[in-house]
Amino acid sequence: MKHFLNTQDWSRPDLDALLAQAAVFKREKLSGAMKGRAIALVFFNPSMRTRTSFEIGAFQLGGHAVVLQPGKDAWPIEFDLGTVMDGEAEEHIAEVARVLARYVDLIGVRAFPKFVDWAQDREDKVLRAFARYSTVPVINMETITHPCQELAHALALQEHFGTTDLRGKKFVLTWTYHPKPLNTAVANSALTIATRMGMDVTLLCPTPDYVLDERYLGWAQANVAESGGSFAISHDIESAYRGADVVYAKSWGALPYFGNWGPEKPIRDQYRHFIVDEAKMALTNDGVFSHCLPLRRNVKATDAVMDSPRCIAIHEAENRLHVQKAVMTALLR
Repeated sequence: MKHFLNTQDWSRPDLDALLAQAAVFKREKLSGAMKGRAIALVFFNPSMRTRTSFEIGAFQLGGHAVVLQPGKDAWPIEFDLGTVMDGEAEEHIAEVARVLARYVDLIGVRAFPKFVDWAQDREDKVLRAFARYSTVPVINMETITHPCQELAHALALQEHFGTTDLRGKKFVLTWTYHPKPLNTAVANSALTIATRMGMDVTLLCPTPDYVLDERYLGWAQANVAESGGSFAISHDIESAYRGADVVYAKSWGALPYFGNWGPEKPIRDQYRHFIVDEAKMALTNDGVFSHCLPLRRNVKATDAVMDSPRCIAIHEAENRLHVQKAVMTALLR
């Protein structure tokens, strides 16, 4: 049985097949690929695009989606073994995953990190527990990575450049300011898919504290070795942007400050100038801009950048629907 937890777990031919199928679904919206099938969408965190695109995607494939929010419209869940369950949790993941798997054909899970201890968060305990106990395929709807967003972004780039071969494109993954420390999931995933596609990738962030976890740096290096391209880390805005074909923006908190965000905030506040604006985009090779959304305008990127014809964020958001349909059908084969 195959899960969709990270794109790094899938071969490049398998990823190419998913993107090709997503392009077909974009042209031909309706299919009976999920007729009589169901997916449970388990949300531990809020969602707009993810929930909507998965629900509509299942419907367009002829299937049915059940949305569950543990602690709200479903029982709170315990994930640790050996715990005396005399607290808030009413049932254990060992029962939850196995029972759901008796009802549905797929399970999607969205569970953000707790932002207290990165050593614990990086274990991706909730997602891994569902995959451990479920007897049907599990899909990562965003935890510490966001593989569905990766595919949507890759498809948008292929559409923009008119080719499935993105090798040789200069890709800048830039940190941007946000008033709160955010999850590194999309940044981890953008780094993963850009290097997997053989692009020349630069991770731009203010200081070494904002460099991503070594696991994802290692994936990037392995992808470069396999797919070509290059990977570099930069703290210099001008040199990173110059000649870029793609600028992808995301905010995230500095990993060394997990669980101690007070001292991190004044550091983060110094780098509001990392906002993506017209002057920075003018340094690029007529580059395109994108973001996973939601985006705070004039904090992460200016109105002019977001409203430019070079912004493909809406195309990327639409593509969530198509790539997720491809993932669901691939897992049901």
